[in-house]
Amino acid sequence: MPLNSTLERIRSQFQEDVVELHQQLGQDTVIISKSALVPLAGFLKEEPTLQYDFLMDLTAVDYFKRKPRFEVVYHFLSLQHLFRIRVKVPLSEPDTELDSLVSIWPSANWYEREVYDMFGIRFAGHPDLKRILMYPEFEGHPLRKDYPIDKRQPRVGPKD
Repeated sequence: MPLNSTLERIRSQFQEDVVELHQQLGQDTVIISKSALVPLAGFLKEEPTLQYDFLMDLTAVDYFKRKPRFEVVYHFLSLQHLFRIRVKVPLSEPDTELDSLVSIWPSANWYEREVYDMFGIRFAGHPDLKRILMYPEFEGHPLRKDYPIDKRQPRVGPKD
C-alpha cells in the first residue's frame, strides 16, 4: 500500500531522523529519533498542506525488558483536512528526556506532567514539570513495569 501524503512529506523532510513509517488499519504512524520531535511537531502544525492543529493525546509505553524501554506516543489531528497521525519517540534508559512541546501546543502541559508523574520521563523546557496525579512526596513512578506493587509510600500529614 502506498504511503499517504503526510507520511511521504515526513519521509522527504526528515529522512535522517525517521526510524520507521507505516500504515496499519487506516492509521498512519511515524517513529522518529528524539532530536527530531520539536522540528517535526512544528512542521506538522505549520505546513499549510498538513495543518495538524490539534494535539489529541500524549502518553507513554513501558516495554520493560525490550530495548529501547520506553516510547512516548503523540496523536495529532488536522481539523482542516481530517488527517490523523501517531508519532512515536523511542527512549532508552538512562536518557529518558524529551524536549517539551508546550511552546507549540499549550495543551501538552498537562499531558507531559502526567507522563512525567506516571513514567518518570522528563520534558526539557517544560514550564512547570511537577507531579499532577500523585502527591509530591510519592516515591517512584507507578506505571513503570518495575514499580513494586507492594511498595509502602511515606505518610503525608497536613502542612503547618
